[in-house]
Amino acid sequence: MSPTWPALLRVAGLIGGVPAAALLLLLAAGADPAAVGVGLLATALAALILARAWLGTLAGLEADLRAAAEGRVVPPHEPLLPAAARVAESAARLTRSLAAREAELSRLRRADAAIVEALPDPLLVLAEDGRVLRANAAARRFFGTSPGEGPEGRTADTAAFLRHPRIAGAVDRALAQGTPQSAEAVLPVPVARDLSTQVIPLDPPLADGGRLLVVLADRTQARAAERMRADFVANASHELRTPLASIIGFVETLRGPAAGDVEASTRFLAIIADQADRMRRLIEDLLGLSRIEMTEHQAPQGEARLDALARDEAAAMAPILATRNVTLQMDLAPATAVPADPGQLAQVLRNLLENAVRHGREGGTVQLSVRTLAAPEGGLAPGVLLRVADDGPGIAREHIPRLTERFYRVDAGRARNAGGTGLGLAIVKHIVGHHRGQLLIDSTVGQGTVMRVWLPGR
Repeated sequence: MSPTWPALLRVAGLIGGVPAAALLLLLAAGADPAAVGVGLLATALAALILARAWLGTLAGLEADLRAAAEGRVVPPHEPLLPAAARVAESAARLTRSLAAREAELSRLRRADAAIVEALPDPLLVLAEDGRVLRANAAARRFFGTSPGEGPEGRTADTAAFLRHPRIAGAVDRALAQGTPQSAEAVLPVPVARDLSTQVIPLDPPLADGGRLLVVLADRTQARAAERMRADFVANASHELRTPLASIIGFVETLRGPAAGDVEASTRFLAIIADQADRMRRLIEDLLGLSRIEMTEHQAPQGEARLDALARDEAAAMAPILATRNVTLQMDLAPATAVPADPGQLAQVLRNLLENAVRHGREGGTVQLSVRTLAAPEGGLAPGVLLRVADDGPGIAREHIPRLTERFYRVDAGRARNAGGTGLGLAIVKHIVGHHRGQLLIDSTVGQGTVMRVWLPGR
């Protein structure tokens, strides 16, 4: 930038003022006026040249320092005054040093962001007012944030988590006391999740204003496993005791009074085989239910053609239908559940059909239908609907809320004779919950039972 004339004249006056005053004194003392005039002209020109050089050098140094402060690269150039070369060189070194430091800081920020993003546990970065500034990939998956919703991970689930009284209290204490805080909380929706949370204050705050790190550890699976172990021991010991006692009793009879009796041995061995098969089915259902509960809090992946699954399961039910002389009526429209685990939904169909056939009327009719809901219907959102209905004796209204409990039976003796384990509807309930669906049960005594399953899909 060229210096302005007022600035140039001021500086030139400062530079040439003393020599000009000396020449004027010589003129007053009687020196040759022509010589003094030439000296004054030369002094003025030299002062202007030096003033321009000085001001240009200062302007260049100012531009260099401003570029250094802004992190821009200063192009090399020679200053107008050689004496200012050292200052220009220092400014260039400062610029290069600041640029290198800025590059290193940017690299460290990228490395920090990559480390946070790759952490296996969900992590949130909060501002001082509690806003979510960042959420790593694990947190976005945990709270159901899609990649298009940005790195902040702001969802209804995130807001509900931060509003939880225990979590909110830990955040407030961490800000007030400046020390790490921990909290245990259970999120009830969309499925119950047991969380252990660490809230860590940051001082100084992060570059984006982050004041708190919230680190979540999902203990749902571990604690569910503890509960399931206890439930397994209590329920399985009760349910296995009857067939086991029967097997032991008949074995002792075969060893004692019935030893050598071929007819009794054949009959008793058939009973033992039936009871052993009952124990096998019970153990398989218990293990299957445990596996489903272990992963219930994780959303399924993929999709499933519900009509095709229904057709396959209906074909596999042919022997049981024939044994009970039951007619199966099907109305299967194309319907796809998304997201879905095809194997688990096949088990839902199998269990519902077996329930309808085994507990319905012998020689009766079972209806199986699959269709899509393009618009809200009967309180259900758009999705896919599976319906299984029988014309059996029906279930009294007071029993319906407990039908999905493990080992709950309306008529325990009749259920065991029908070959049930008491776990079929419990398995259905957990699979439907895993798929974020709904299980609806309607029954009228003397008319039959209708089981409906709504699932998200198309």
